[in-house]
Amino acid sequence: MDTILLALGGGLIEAFQPLNLTMIILGCVIGLFIGAMPGLGSVNGVAILLPITFLVPPTAAIMFLAAIYYGAMYGGAISSITLGIPGASTAVATVFDGRPLAQSGKADKALAAAAIASFIGGTISVVLFTLFAPPLAAFALKFGPAEEFALMVLAFATFIGLGGDDIPKTVFSILIGLILATIGLDIISGKPRLIFFDITGFLHGINFLVLAIGIYGIGEMLWTLEQSEGDVTVHRVKTSWRAFLENLGHVRDYIKTTVVGSVLGCFVGTLPAAGATPASLMAYGLAKTFSKDPDSFGKGNVAGVAAPEAANNAASTGSMLPMITLGIPGSPTTAILLGGMIIWGLRPGPLLFSEHPDFVWGLIGSLYIANVFTVLINLAFIPVFVRVLTLPFTILAPVIFVLCVVGGYAPTQTMHDVWLMFLFGVVGYLMRKLNYPVAPAVLAIVLGPLAERSLRQSLLSSQGDVMIFIERPLSAICIAIAVALMLYPVYTRFRRAAAAKSPDATGQA
Repeated sequence: MDTILLALGGGLIEAFQPLNLTMIILGCVIGLFIGAMPGLGSVNGVAILLPITFLVPPTAAIMFLAAIYYGAMYGGAISSITLGIPGASTAVATVFDGRPLAQSGKADKALAAAAIASFIGGTISVVLFTLFAPPLAAFALKFGPAEEFALMVLAFATFIGLGGDDIPKTVFSILIGLILATIGLDIISGKPRLIFFDITGFLHGINFLVLAIGIYGIGEMLWTLEQSEGDVTVHRVKTSWRAFLENLGHVRDYIKTTVVGSVLGCFVGTLPAAGATPASLMAYGLAKTFSKDPDSFGKGNVAGVAAPEAANNAASTGSMLPMITLGIPGSPTTAILLGGMIIWGLRPGPLLFSEHPDFVWGLIGSLYIANVFTVLINLAFIPVFVRVLTLPFTILAPVIFVLCVVGGYAPTQTMHDVWLMFLFGVVGYLMRKLNYPVAPAVLAIVLGPLAERSLRQSLLSSQGDVMIFIERPLSAICIAIAVALMLYPVYTRFRRAAAAKSPDATGQA
């Protein structure tokens, strides 16, 4: 323990070097705005800015890119809350309750909760990173395809809580999302499947951001215009120092879900190829499933903002763990960081701690600093962010429309995805009118490809024997928890029914 503290102290001293500290702060600010821009995200931001880092030493360069990654995780909540457009796939769960809070004049509360939960999630994850890096990385390697599929099943089980009491509609929405996730090229044979009308644009599949921006950007705008008939009331948001202190006082309302989301996010982030998106979705599902007031989720429950934000920030740090200790990237963004490290002659793996301790502990120290500076910058800019909501809807609607088009075009840079985004916007609007939950469909298209790959790899290795998911201990535990989560809503429904009948029974007696 003393050795770790001494090494961490040296890393913090390295991170506080003037050049390194400047690069960290600059990376936090840039990352914050990259995350807030729909369709851009941390992957594109780090990739675009990678060549610039050749102007500085390797340590400062990696700290800069890591700070961008950190800032982007924070920034994704900004557009999700203020405009209802997820800045990245990692922030889509934040829309579910963040946008209703903003529409009810509580955008400052939602933004403060997102920033504080992100800070708590990042802090817990960095501490776990510091203390348990090698053991956690070794444990993550025990997760093969069977365990990954079981984890995806566990994630799908949390979706049941997203649909309220109408479980059939939730299941239908999940199935629609899974079907959309299969469009493109078969991952084993490489043959095209579900290519509608032989349109070549479907060959690359349906990009998640295209679906999310269409449903939550265009769909939400259409719904708002219909409900308000163009006369949208502007909600004034308090941005005084007193209101800020009140928002800080509400931390106790969501601290439990924040801690659970942080630990879950850190663990899921360490799994190769899992990343922050599944972590945030699972954290939201668990927060709703075990909430005392699950019906308030989706209508403006601050815990529905805190849980996914804590999880995606924790996962961003967790995804660096297998990259540093084993040389295996835990997310697309860390894959780019891995490439940058190799270019600079730093080969990640077990020997990195012994061969380049100054670099490793300097990077870990920079994560602590980036976490503090990002939350301070985020909280300081809340009055600027909420000012967006005071704009007349005649100005805001065209801005949302333009951002949606840019966000739909950015991932693949084809007009096919823009037209598809408009189609999903209409579908999202119709699903909302018919009271079908859109969240499970959006979440299913994210996890569908991950689940399919793991399932098919497992069955190929076991020659089609499905018992592989039960015979492996970690897989069996995940599936058992998933079954319990699926049965939990049924249990609570019977308990409520029994509680409702008990007064009548007592009266009759």
